[in-house]
Amino acid sequence: MYRLDNGRYPTQDQGLRALVQEPASEPLPRSYPPGGYVRSDAIMDPWGTEYKYRSPGENNTYSFDLFSYGPDGVAGGEGEAADIANWTTETN
Repeated sequence: MYRLDNGRYPTQDQGLRALVQEPASEPLPRSYPPGGYVRSDAIMDPWGTEYKYRSPGENNTYSFDLFSYGPDGVAGGEGEAADIANWTTETN
């Protein structure tokens, strides 16, 4: 919805916080709903850490990367400790 309202995704500097609170840095959103786009807990992974956000994405060149380092909080890992990302297609 942010992209539809504003013609772009939040910048790297604005991050996911732009979905919770209106950014004060350029480019300013041209349309922003009262109360933001999501609740503040929506940008947190299940382990209580804010999701990582890259824009533009390294793995999704035309959009963004959204990922979590999983339960161990460390990049990489396998099995239950594997990273979770919007560019992976593996399902358990």
